[in-house]
Amino acid sequence: MPDLTDYAKNLLGRALCGRLPALPAQVFLALGTGGSDTTGLVGEPAGSGYARQRVSFSGTGAQLNVDAIRFTFTAAAGTLTHAGLFDAATGGNPLTWGPLAQAVTVGSAGTVTVNPGSLVIAPS
Repeated sequence: MPDLTDYAKNLLGRALCGRLPALPAQVFLALGTGGSDTTGLVGEPAGSGYARQRVSFSGTGAQLNVDAIRFTFTAAAGTLTHAGLFDAATGGNPLTWGPLAQAVTVGSAGTVTVNPGSLVIAPS
């Protein structure tokens, strides 16, 4: 996910200037249909069993997800093309967003899995 949201850019700017912002204690991955630096991810599914998933990362430069991330759907949710990180399971602040390597169409109940090490947050 190469793009930081405006919120994350401001958060990092304050941190670099020693202003001690409240950095997120946890981050949650979301799926959607698009995004922008202003809003972060857009088009998150509503209902259908969808929920953001907590993510743990490791790495010294690029950050990689440690565990598989599983989104469970109880019904169709359409075609999802983007992913984003938030600082809360619901609501909260958008941190970063970007396109999926391949769009995922959820046409019925099922699971979308992001394998360990395949979600990469890298400095550009």
